[in-house]
This record gives sequence, C-alpha cells and structure tokens, in this order.
Amino acid sequence: MSFSIAGKTAIITGSANGIGLAVGRHFADCGANVMFADMDEKGLVSELGERKEEGSIRYFAGDLREKLSINNLISATMDAFDQIDILVNGCRQVMTTDALNPDDDSVNVMLQQNLMTSLRLSQIVAKRMVKQSEGREEGQVGSIVNLSSIAARRTNPDLLGYSVATAALDQMTRSMAVALAPERIRVNAVSFGSVMSSSLKQALKDNREYRTEIEEHTPLGRIAGPGELAETVQYLASEGSSFMTGQIITLDGGRTLLDPVTAPAH
Repeated sequence: MSFSIAGKTAIITGSANGIGLAVGRHFADCGANVMFADMDEKGLVSELGERKEEGSIRYFAGDLREKLSINNLISATMDAFDQIDILVNGCRQVMTTDALNPDDDSVNVMLQQNLMTSLRLSQIVAKRMVKQSEGREEGQVGSIVNLSSIAARRTNPDLLGYSVATAALDQMTRSMAVALAPERIRVNAVSFGSVMSSSLKQALKDNREYRTEIEEHTPLGRIAGPGELAETVQYLASEGSSFMTGQIITLDGGRTLLDPVTAPAH
C-alpha cells in the first residue's frame, strides 16, 4: 500500500510556523497541493511569500474561530485546487492555567482555540469531501488528522486548560471517526510530546537546562524534529493507513511509558 499523497489537496491549519509549517512543507515536497492556513499573516508571508505562486502552494490568513473565516478558507482552497482530500488540524495554543482562580479564562480559551476550531472546520470540510465524492463508489473519500498532545494523559495543574482541551480533541477524533466512517472519511490523531515546536524552541531558549530535563525523561534520549511528526501525519493521510480510523498515535520517544508527574511539560 502506497503512502503517497501526490496530487492530493490538503489544508494545514496552524501552519505559519513550527510543526504546522513543517507538515505543510513536507506535504508539498511529497507532491500534494497545500493550503497553509493561520491567523498569523506576517508569518505566512515571511515563510511562504516567495513560494505562494507555485502551483502546489497557497496560503490563507484568517481567524478560524470565526465561521466566516472557515467558509472563506474552504472557498479559497476550492478556487485554487478544485478539491479537498486531507485536513490537518494543527491550530493550537499552549497557555498556563491558575487552577484556583475562578477569573482565569484560559480553559475557555483553550477549548475554543484547540477544540472548537478543529471541530467546526472538520464538520465543514467533511461535508465538502462528501459532496465532491458523489458518484465515486470505492476508495477513500478523505482523511482528517488532528495534532494532539500527550498532555491529554498527563497530570499537570499548570496546563489544566491545555490538557482538558487536548483530551477533548482525542475524544472528538474517536467520535468523528465513527460518525464519518459510513462516508469513507477517516479521522485519526497524532499525540506528540518531545517534538521541536515553536513553543518548545522558545522554552529551551529561556531555560538552557530544560533540554537536559526533557531528554532525561525520554527513553529515546532526544527531542524529535518536526519532520518526524510530518511523516507520521503523511502516513495517516495516505492510503497506507486505509483501514485505520479513530486512533491516537503517540509520538513521544517513550515519554508516556515513564511519565512521572514531575517531568517537564513538553
């Protein structure tokens, strides 16, 4: 079974930097048409400005918490590529929570940014996938991949909001996998830990000892590169995983096999 995504069209959210950007670039290098989507227009222009006119690459800047922005993203993708085969929900935010402060709104912020944006976009993209597949009786109609986190299974009070939203995203993955299975749309997730994201880069810059702490709590003894995550996402998006749906694939170098409460957050 081929892991090829050549000729497929993918929307990658949260792709102005870090992991989302790495996934989008990897998909483009593998021959896919890619719509990079993010609210950070400056980041998109900086990273993709010179490549925007290439046949396989476009970008969209907008706040995907707004339904109008989601509809505009779908329209822009269809105008550019005429179809949508893959959605990668990489739009996420990490922030701390004061668990004893009733005025702390971080849980609501995390749920809106990390869960509801992915849910609404998945619903609308799934409808588009079903519509464009009319008359096609066999084969995969579409694949949705959510970027999750091992925070869903760990206990870290400082990341209460992020952990709750991520756990909800995992359950959304399972529920939508069952709901969309009759339409031949698969839904899976990658739950990652020690991957060099933009937030982790900043954390390492601010604390030089942090890398050592992470590596000591990771059985494989290192931090993964974004490209390693991108290849896992490609597998889930491709026909190579055609009988897999509703699964949360862990990519953490073995962190959750040990997972002491005192381990670093990333």
